[in-house]
Amino acid sequence: MKPLQYIILSTMLVIVLAAPGFAAAAVYPVTGKWGQSTSSAKGAIDCTKLRVIGFNGDQRTDSGGGVPAYRIKSVSQQGPGSYRVVDQFTTGQINNGSASFTLQQIDADHIVINMQPGGTLKLQRCQ
Repeated sequence: MKPLQYIILSTMLVIVLAAPGFAAAAVYPVTGKWGQSTSSAKGAIDCTKLRVIGFNGDQRTDSGGGVPAYRIKSVSQQGPGSYRVVDQFTTGQINNGSASFTLQQIDADHIVINMQPGGTLKLQRCQ
């Protein structure tokens, strides 16, 4: 490879790696639909009449919150089963807003979300 070709190829590689969105996409530490519940019973529950939060890759939906859809901005593990999550959202009035929370996975059927601000949500896996 000629020196000029090497410089051009190296420069192109640096540009691609520095491009926004190139970093590995963050995903939520849990998947599926989770209904608001204070039950400690094992197993999935019927969520048809509950507030439901859905986690699908890098997207989160909320049937009972002020914002119906979020996209994950970052996630960092704070300990065993505990995560700090920052979401990004856009509404008719807010562009690129952010919301943060901690997510604690209690067991395979239960998680707790601690919103800042907003309080605590106890959730159980939906059927």
